[in-house]
Amino acid sequence: MDKAIEYARALRKQMTDAERRLCYYLRGHRLQGLKFRRQHPVPPYIADFCAEKILLIVELDGGGHNEGATRRYDEKRTAYLQARGYTVVRFWNTDVMQNIEVVLGEIVRVATILCTKTPSPPAPLP
Repeated sequence: MDKAIEYARALRKQMTDAERRLCYYLRGHRLQGLKFRRQHPVPPYIADFCAEKILLIVELDGGGHNEGATRRYDEKRTAYLQARGYTVVRFWNTDVMQNIEVVLGEIVRVATILCTKTPSPPAPLP
């Protein structure tokens, strides 16, 4: 786990332009009031952005993710995360850079669905 945390910290310092742009909209509870963490460890993987309260992971992919071995790795990774209860949504870096409104709209759509599935905590006893 310590290695995952160290690696996540290093990744936070090396954000891509697309990650930086999306981070602007996700940080500070700006989107639906949700808290998104960037480069969030879910060992053995690290999610680009994670709203842990509703188990939503947002991944950003560059062009290399559309090729054989990398695509299979991403599919395996997504299956692993989904088996642990996470919903994973993926966007291309170009979509974030050119169509941020569409990307944010899709994140809001999925988050809204997940929020209705997430039970509220029980009310405190009097």
